[in-house]
Amino acid sequence: MGPRIQEFEQAYAEFLGCSHAIALSSCTAALHLAYLAAGVGPGDEVVVPSMSFAATSNAVLYCGGTPIFADIVGRADLGIDVADVSERITDRTKAVCAMHYAGYPAAVDSLRELCDARGIALIEDAAHSPSADLDGRKLGTWGMAGCFSFFSNKVLSVGEGGLLATDDDGVAERVRSLRSHGMTSGTWDRHRGHAETYDIVDLGFNYRMDEPRAALLLSRMRRVEDEVERRRAIVRGYRDRLSDVERLTLPYTDDDVGRSSCYVMPTLLDASVDRREFRQALSERGIQTSILYPAIHEFTEYRRRYPDVSLPRTEDVARTQVTLPLFPHMTEEQLDRVCGAVSELL
Repeated sequence: MGPRIQEFEQAYAEFLGCSHAIALSSCTAALHLAYLAAGVGPGDEVVVPSMSFAATSNAVLYCGGTPIFADIVGRADLGIDVADVSERITDRTKAVCAMHYAGYPAAVDSLRELCDARGIALIEDAAHSPSADLDGRKLGTWGMAGCFSFFSNKVLSVGEGGLLATDDDGVAERVRSLRSHGMTSGTWDRHRGHAETYDIVDLGFNYRMDEPRAALLLSRMRRVEDEVERRRAIVRGYRDRLSDVERLTLPYTDDDVGRSSCYVMPTLLDASVDRREFRQALSERGIQTSILYPAIHEFTEYRRRYPDVSLPRTEDVARTQVTLPLFPHMTEEQLDRVCGAVSELL
């Protein structure tokens, strides 16, 4: 963690408009440290979405806490539902985590008011949403901490990596210590003669980012805004071509696209469509699709732990969602090819 890490952290903090950006090994590491910084431990609860990647809730379990799953708004908005969150907060709740699905803002303005009124932390899982905003404020800066991913399929990608953003000096200090085994000095400090040895003052982790990855991120950041604009143009192209296709729902609205990072292109099939057959037919035409996401609470590990969780809106979307191809160098010809195949099959 030398000069390139420091340069990247400063650049990303300026990019977001926040006080601290702390480079980490993954977004999962960022979530884990955010929950720890919020004081989550055994007996504590964190309200989380089930419409997310499992890391969002797994990291609560790493702390010894209990994830409390909340439903999404519905088929038009796949973000966590504020009203449902409010119903699930108890005197054991330490934090609420909002995941910005596909780069579209969850209602973090309302969630922040709710969390502030209840005296609990708001954590943002911003893995999908670099450069996305709500009311001109970057996602990942609304809560106590925002957690970003640089995994190989993300908007800002370098294979692996993550980052925690915060305006809280105390949170930043604790996260910087925990990411490197709770050491009082790092290898770079000792290499430059700024420290002779080190102490261990906390039970930390090996959650550090390396210098080559930080250098790649600094290079990628110069292109990310242009790539997000291109992603938005492709999503608008999808919406123009598919808005009238029967048995297909496009979540969010045309106006929402301009504030999203457009990480993926989600669609929802009607119940009458066999999703497996539909995806297989697209695959046979050379078109890859994916499912973002299976509901976390329906995974075997979570059913074993929490067998009684029921989230009707999340379960509906988890059974009908199909993600279509989306990448910044996607051509108009490829877009026509995908949309033509979807229209034909439906």
